[in-house]
Amino acid sequence: MKKTPNITVQNTAIKLKRVESADYLSLTDIARHKDAERSDYILQNWMRNKSTIEFLGLWEKINNEDFNYVEFDGIKNQAGTNSFVLTPKRWIESTNAISLVSKAGRYGGTFAHPDIAFEFASWISAEFKLF
Repeated sequence: MKKTPNITVQNTAIKLKRVESADYLSLTDIARHKDAERSDYILQNWMRNKSTIEFLGLWEKINNEDFNYVEFDGIKNQAGTNSFVLTPKRWIESTNAISLVSKAGRYGGTFAHPDIAFEFASWISAEFKLF
């Protein structure tokens, strides 16, 4: 089996995944830096924020000609409300997003384009992002 390349940030191993011409970083691993047992909740909480949705949508607008703006508008209008929940899988499937890739299972996880991963890392910790 081929070993997944990693980078290490503040003693946290972060897997990389080649997608098209970019190395996507594991948001799952970055979230584990904050809370090793509930990394999925950390990621979902970040994705609940209206500013996160706006950032993701802007990135997709710039980089993805197949982005589904109709679905994006619906998600953006709900973002930030108490009942709003968004998973990476739902984001990808609803909007045809390319900023994230997500796979369930043992060798799965959520990976993001570096622009997105650094934004998430900033939300986790400014210090973590700088390293």
